[in-house]
Amino acid sequence: MNNDRKRSYIEDQSPDPNKKPHRSNPQHQLQSNRLPVFASYLEVPNLPPQTKQLCEIVSNTPSLTIERVLNEASIRVSQEIVEEVLKLSYAYPGAAVKFFRWSASQLNGRHSPYAWNLVVDFLGKNTLFDAMWDAIRSMKREGLLSLATFASVFSSYAVHGRVHDAIRAFEVMEQYGCRQDIVALNSLLSAICRDGTAVDAVDFLRVVKVRIRPDADSYAILLEGLENEGNVVGSRQTFAEMVAEIGWDPCNVPAYDSFLSTLLKVRGGIHEVLNSFKMLSDRRCYPGIKFFKLALEECLKNNDVRGAELIWESMVGGVQFKPDAQMYNSMITLHCYSNNTDEAIKLLDEMVYSGVFPDVHTYNVLFQFLIKARKLREASVLFKEMVKNEFVPSQDNCHAAVRIYIGTGDPDMAIKVWKCMFENYHLNLADTGNILVHGLCDMDMLPEAVKYAEGMIEKGIKLTSTSLSKLKQSFTKAGKVSMYDEFMTKKAAH
Repeated sequence: MNNDRKRSYIEDQSPDPNKKPHRSNPQHQLQSNRLPVFASYLEVPNLPPQTKQLCEIVSNTPSLTIERVLNEASIRVSQEIVEEVLKLSYAYPGAAVKFFRWSASQLNGRHSPYAWNLVVDFLGKNTLFDAMWDAIRSMKREGLLSLATFASVFSSYAVHGRVHDAIRAFEVMEQYGCRQDIVALNSLLSAICRDGTAVDAVDFLRVVKVRIRPDADSYAILLEGLENEGNVVGSRQTFAEMVAEIGWDPCNVPAYDSFLSTLLKVRGGIHEVLNSFKMLSDRRCYPGIKFFKLALEECLKNNDVRGAELIWESMVGGVQFKPDAQMYNSMITLHCYSNNTDEAIKLLDEMVYSGVFPDVHTYNVLFQFLIKARKLREASVLFKEMVKNEFVPSQDNCHAAVRIYIGTGDPDMAIKVWKCMFENYHLNLADTGNILVHGLCDMDMLPEAVKYAEGMIEKGIKLTSTSLSKLKQSFTKAGKVSMYDEFMTKKAAH
């Protein structure tokens, strides 16, 4: 099963009979203590004029008069138009049902299964459960019922906190001609985990598995639900049950991903994660990219180089994942914090070779620690590469670099960094500029000191009395006191 389970909210409330039920991204979950917010036609750009007019009628006309208004509008509909109007009319269930019935005459009573499923869905989402079951019975007579219909029912009950009713709907499926198989069970578990609580889904699976054998997807659904709720104890128990029921399966990536990601949420959980990760990798079973990112971030938080290297080697060597920039950044930062800038540089070279391009964070972290470690030759090479790739060091990094390059007798690099800083930042430049001017004077580079001092003056950056005194000493030493007076006259003019 694909580990990328994102889908839009309109899919959530638009059950398509041709789509296999699957899990949603947690960002789009509906919680049982919060009513769903329905899509509106007003939010849809470039809506066809006929569809927009019908949506306006449904949303603004009382149910008692809607059929008359629709007749007077003289709009011809197709199955596709009906479906689109129903999708955008969830907030008006009474009027939407009247529209659905009215449009049947134009379609010779042949609504699409999708339109019927939409009716079932918006009735359920609005807690009109008696009407929802009436629609289901009508669909049965038409031979239009499918698993998508019951997936909608499961979701509607779960989102309103009626998990037991969702389970009862599952139990009567076969009376309506729908198979009560593992696909249906997983659809129910998905709805409960998404819209209810994962514990309820776990409890029901323990009861029902005597007659319907769970598969890898069943446990992946439960473990994802438990992860979303941060239920570490439940996740451990469910994982153990999964191994006992279906064994180890290298293809069951979503389950391993959710299980290990849940363990990471425990304080100090990285140690248990590393033990569990080794247990998995010994069986050639690996989690997905989500876990690897979270684990590297956790190792970084705990300054755990050894753990990060174990995870990195398994990810790159064992699973042969291609890390992205964020993951490389985590490893580079971790090695920098551990004073291992040589390994960080190797990773920078590796990411470029692998076609993953460094970003401003990558460069800044490495530049910061190279400067801090006084590895100035490497820092200079990195700075030039950074600027060539149109990235700018942070202002703090620029300040530190100018100070250290001046302090170690490398005025050329100090000037290059100052120029970069001067061009890209406009506030809080005085401290760095004065360090540069003072240092250039100390190195008997008076013309350069004057040049950058004048640049500071033109930009309104204050020269300190110490810098002015140093400049005066340098002019005097060079026998050019009159030039100092000219300099001070220019300063006064600004």
